[in-house]
Amino acid sequence: MEHKHSHPRQDPDSEASATGHTGEPSPLATLRSSDEHAGHKKPGTPMVHDRKGVQGVHAQHASHEGHRAPGRGAEAVHAHPDHTGHEQIFRRRFWISLILSIPVLVYSPAIQGWLGFTMPAFPGSDWIGPVFAVAIFGYGGLPFLRMAIPELQNRQPGMMMLISLAISVAFIYSLLATFSGTGMGFYWELVTLIDIMLLGHWIEMRSVRQASGALDQLARLMPDTAERIISGEDTEVIPVTKLNIGDRVLVRPGAGIPADGVVDEGRSEVNEAMITGESRPIPKEPGDRVIAGTINGEGSLRVRVTAVGEGTALAGIMRLVLQAQLSKSHTQLLADRAAGWLFYVALGLALITAAAWTLSVGFNQIVIERVATVLVIACPHALGLAVPLVVAITTAIGAGNGVLVRDRAQLELAREIDTVIFDKTGTLTRGEFGVNSIAVDLGWDADRALAIAASIEGDSEHSIAQGIRRSAHEKGLQLLPVSSFEAIKGRGVRASLDGATFYGGGPRLLEMLDAKLPELLADFTRRAEAQGAGLVYLISDGRVVAGFSLADLLRPESKPAVARLHDLGLEVVLLTGDSQAVAEAVAAELGIDQVFAEVLPEDKEKQVAGLQKHGKRVAMVGDGINDAPALARADVGIAIGSGTDVAIESAGIILVKSNPMDVVKVIELSRASYRKMVQNLVWAAGYNVIALPLAAGVLSWAGVILSPAAGALLMSLSTVIVAINAQLLRGVKLGTAAIQSQPS
Repeated sequence: MEHKHSHPRQDPDSEASATGHTGEPSPLATLRSSDEHAGHKKPGTPMVHDRKGVQGVHAQHASHEGHRAPGRGAEAVHAHPDHTGHEQIFRRRFWISLILSIPVLVYSPAIQGWLGFTMPAFPGSDWIGPVFAVAIFGYGGLPFLRMAIPELQNRQPGMMMLISLAISVAFIYSLLATFSGTGMGFYWELVTLIDIMLLGHWIEMRSVRQASGALDQLARLMPDTAERIISGEDTEVIPVTKLNIGDRVLVRPGAGIPADGVVDEGRSEVNEAMITGESRPIPKEPGDRVIAGTINGEGSLRVRVTAVGEGTALAGIMRLVLQAQLSKSHTQLLADRAAGWLFYVALGLALITAAAWTLSVGFNQIVIERVATVLVIACPHALGLAVPLVVAITTAIGAGNGVLVRDRAQLELAREIDTVIFDKTGTLTRGEFGVNSIAVDLGWDADRALAIAASIEGDSEHSIAQGIRRSAHEKGLQLLPVSSFEAIKGRGVRASLDGATFYGGGPRLLEMLDAKLPELLADFTRRAEAQGAGLVYLISDGRVVAGFSLADLLRPESKPAVARLHDLGLEVVLLTGDSQAVAEAVAAELGIDQVFAEVLPEDKEKQVAGLQKHGKRVAMVGDGINDAPALARADVGIAIGSGTDVAIESAGIILVKSNPMDVVKVIELSRASYRKMVQNLVWAAGYNVIALPLAAGVLSWAGVILSPAAGALLMSLSTVIVAINAQLLRGVKLGTAAIQSQPS
């Protein structure tokens, strides 16, 4: 996913950091060899970082980040901003600066006066404050000055310029006051300001730490090698990169298909769910097309290659993911905008203060002190913590409720969503077959028929057989002992039970046995076919005694989730690769507003983009690899946690427990956290409405002048209030239960 920041920043410890004309730092490039990747891959998981097409997409990824790909070979370029490094840097700087601040605080006359204690004096003790403050400014403060350069270059002042202005004025004024002996310095104010800004930055970086592994996860689908048929039955194992269009390859049972192609020989079922979203394994026979990266079933296939490298469907999906990631615009947070406004307010008020006091008393030490006080107070500690504290608490609350936030900008944007798109398979449904309705002929009981059907299917590994057994188990039915089991290829099964022969299978079994459907089961069949459901019949003594409608079972939380989203004023859309009949049946049962069915992988992303072009703010909820481009393209990408790794890597928010109701939590949590952010920002910046005029001396005629020490105390009070208000977010309720107790 694209990494969004509240302000431009660069690695303060790295000489490789560089800032481009956009104000964003050039991400650090990480060159990874295939051996390095091997340390991260799962056992048996093929890697394709040096593969034609796939490697080309990686190279394209790298080129967008400002780095050249080394070409085909053992290495590929992956350019990712190093959020973990940033977090460690600011954490280390915060703790070291905090420790160095202790002597400054305890030897501050203002602190000693407020708390009523006195530190022992010794030769040179007067220099403790200045010396330690200089060290803290150099170690903890200079990074903020460096990060302010892009804002200055772009003429877009934000938090970094405001922080830099405050600490620079405090630093320079304090040194001048110390060496000239004309006044008190702002040393304790300076060090605490730097400490809290480092803390806020650390919290912020921790909350935005994320990975960009979507392309890697897609690449892992492809096998490393292929069995190319030389002549007759002879084969040779070659790298996938050496495959050419027109080659014939042998795909053994359970193996990954190495390239797009057409089946020449063999019959099997291929699991294409990770590419097409189709919930059932797809039968393949000569003339059928197969897709690279999908998994062959129990049969053996001989495939003629029709596309390799960048021409494959998988490589196309990878390009869509990359394009969707790169097309997102940067999100500027409220805190940074508030800081930009406050920067101009502070400068303007400082100029007015300098002019007014100079006209009143002449240019002297008092004028300099008033101007410095205004500029220091203009950067409250609270503004640096107002948003990061809420983000950190929101992230923690979400994690405790099955909602993992990988991209905080997407969580913030979720409050503006007006359309939620759901993938079907594995998202609104369980992604597994089950019996959703049963019809029986006269004299038969539905539970008895299901128990017998599950019993005679007991030795079959077909997905439909597994669905029948699963449904029988969920109903608590006991399987019965059978004998003489026989699989009838392409038709069904036969077995003996209590001396009677039973058959189980679909419409082709009826054709083979020349069995006729009773009227009751014929009506049942028509209804099931209209809904796109699978059909299995139980046949005894040439008579069809029961029919089972099988479909991908809906999650029990799906219907209440759709209803709750409607209550929140959102439109719900179903987007699936399944048939129109199946999609419409699911939509009707759940109350979904709009349906896009039989959608190819590349068209899923196009459908999201189309809704966005019509002014919709779209959240996409999915779990499959075919959902990855759509997840990346959507304003908010929400991945079901049990889904494939690539879907998770392409999303900003992950639902760990695969509960569609958690989508509601995302929306409500986003709205609640936004309210807290606004409240904190109003307080953090709003206190300046009082503090800045007092610092400027508007009530000096009445003897009321805000001293630097009093201004610092107000800043501390503002920080405490902001922190307490952020903690109150933990009591916000989702639905009818408090967040911390809301089940996932």
